[in-house]
Parts: sequence; structure tokens; C-alpha cells
Amino acid sequence: MHVPTRGVLHLILRFKVMSMTKLDGRLAVASIVMLILIGCAPAESNRGAPILLFNGTGTSRNDVAAIGVILKGCGWEYDTADSVRLNRMSESDLKAYRLIIVPGGNYLTMGSNLTPEATERVHNAIHRGVNYLGICAGGLLAGKAQCNSLNLTSGVKFDFYAVVNQGIHKAAVPINCVDTPVIEHYWEDGPQFTGWGQVVGKYPDETPAIVEGAVGEGWVILCGVHPEAPESWRRGMVFTTSSRAANDYTATLIEAALHGRPLAHY
Repeated sequence: MHVPTRGVLHLILRFKVMSMTKLDGRLAVASIVMLILIGCAPAESNRGAPILLFNGTGTSRNDVAAIGVILKGCGWEYDTADSVRLNRMSESDLKAYRLIIVPGGNYLTMGSNLTPEATERVHNAIHRGVNYLGICAGGLLAGKAQCNSLNLTSGVKFDFYAVVNQGIHKAAVPINCVDTPVIEHYWEDGPQFTGWGQVVGKYPDETPAIVEGAVGEGWVILCGVHPEAPESWRRGMVFTTSSRAANDYTATLIEAALHGRPLAHY
């Protein structure tokens, strides 16, 4: 909802007062009161949802939608924040949530459309107890990136899974996790997380595909693949495990991140 600035609100009120001679007095007063209430309303509010899903500039709309499907299917209520909203959210606004999810997309564009003050507030909110789930680009944004980033990793910068050096940008990639069956996940230019956290899942070359760790009082999970990918993303590719199995694993990641619960790790 757009909230009028003080200057615009002043002009609107002035116009309303000047027009009172042509309008019913009670109607004009009611209109003025309504505008005052709108202008005084807090810029941000949490309806009670425990999860904030970032859908700002640079995020993949398809990935935001895919994560939304998982959240709704599991009965988790969530709010969304685009870049404009996240830029103006205070640390208190952020701390009203238990989990922030940043999906896939272009992490450089994400960071460039957030102010340094906004990323610092997110950084601080996580240190003070908000949990974080970063998927693909959301994982890169969590590190010390070459753009404005969250730097939840104390300076550790992440690279991409090595198959990008072979010109591969999309693939069905089997991820090995502790004490669980191997699941092939949709991967698209995703990162690996060498140098930070405890390793939950590994790529075939043994580099970390999924990691977790405490950041201050917050709990952070980073995932380089897309377990939330729907069946439609798999067209033209061969998978040996189902999209249902992958989607179920997304719910596992979200639940662990939401409650700050460690997953089995190497």
C-alpha cells in the first residue's frame, strides 16, 4: 500500500479543507480523518506470519512462486517483501519474523537494488535471532559477495559448483546427505559453499551443496540447488528421483530453518 508523504498529505488536506464549502461538512471531515489515519499508519507490519519471503528485484518470479507453493502446501503463513519494502524495513520490523527466505535469481541484481543500510539491518536481525534460508542466489547473497551483500559468513565468499567451468548451466545433480537417500535436484548456476558452516549435503565432486550454521543468535541454512523446483522445470532433463521427493526435502529445509534445528551433517 502506498503511504502519502507528509508533503503530499499536507496538500491533500489543504485541498479537502478548501473544498468543504462545496461538500457536505461531515463527509469532508470524515475524508480528512481517513487520510490522517492512513498517513499515520506504520509503514510495515507483520500480520502474524512467521516467514518473510523476499521477492524483490533480481529474484526469479518462478522460484518465488515455487517456494510459495511449498509454504502453502505445508500450511506455513508468510509475508513477502520486494526491494522497496525491504529497504525501508527497520530491524524491529525484521525481528517480527522467525525466518527470512531469499530465493534464486541474480544475486548481483538483488544486492544492487538493496541499500547498504538495508542489508546491514538484515545482517543485524539475523545476528539477533532471526533465521535465514538462502537458496541458490540467496546463498550467494549470504556470503561476502562482489555486490552489496549480507555477509553472514564473516568474509567467506562463495564460488559456483565447478561444472559451470565445463559450460554446463542446468543439470540434474545428485546430492548426498547424511543418513538419507540420494535425491537428484534441479541445479542452475548454483553455488558451492566451501569454507563456511557444517556440511549437510554434497555435490558429486564432494564440495558442499547444502550447509548450516549459527550466525550470532540466528540459524542459517544455505542451499545451492533447487529442491523446490516443480516438475515443469525438469522438461528435457533426465532425473532418476521424483520432484515430489525433492519438494519434500524443501519442506525439511524450511522447517529446520524456521525452528533453528540442525540437520544431520558430515
